[in-house]
Amino acid sequence: MRQARGFTLLEIVIVLALVATAMLFVLPFAGRGASSADLKASARALAAGLRTAQSTAMSTRRDALMTVDVDSRLFTFSGEERPHKLPTGVDLKLYTAQAEVESEKKGSIRFYPDGSSTGGRITVSSGERKFLVDVDWLTGRVSIGE
Repeated sequence: MRQARGFTLLEIVIVLALVATAMLFVLPFAGRGASSADLKASARALAAGLRTAQSTAMSTRRDALMTVDVDSRLFTFSGEERPHKLPTGVDLKLYTAQAEVESEKKGSIRFYPDGSSTGGRITVSSGERKFLVDVDWLTGRVSIGE
C-alpha cells in the first residue's frame, strides 16, 4: 500500500480561493483611519501649536489664539499665516470656552500675556484610538494624554 504525501493541486486551489475571498472582506476595513504614528504626530503638532501660541502671547504681551477647523483638519496660531494640515483619517473634536467658538466646526483657544488661557481640549482620534490635548485654563499648561 502506497502512502500519499503532500497536497493535491485541487486542495491548494481551494485554499487559495478561500484566502482570497476572506481578503476581499478584510482589506477594506484595514485601510480606514490613521496609523498610530499619524495620530500621535497629530497630537504633538497640535500641542506644539498651542505652546507656540502661549509663547507668542507672553513675548508680545498680547492675547494669542490657536484656531482649529475640525472639518478640514486645519489649525493656525497667532504669528503664523500658513495653516497646518493634519493627515486624512484623523478626527478632531474641540472643547473650548463658548466665547471662542466661531461656528459649529471652528473655534479657538486663547492665551493671555500672563501665560493663562481660556482652557480647552482637542481630542485627536481614529476609530477607538485617541489622544487628548489638554490646556489648563489657570496655568496655560499643555499636556497630551491617552
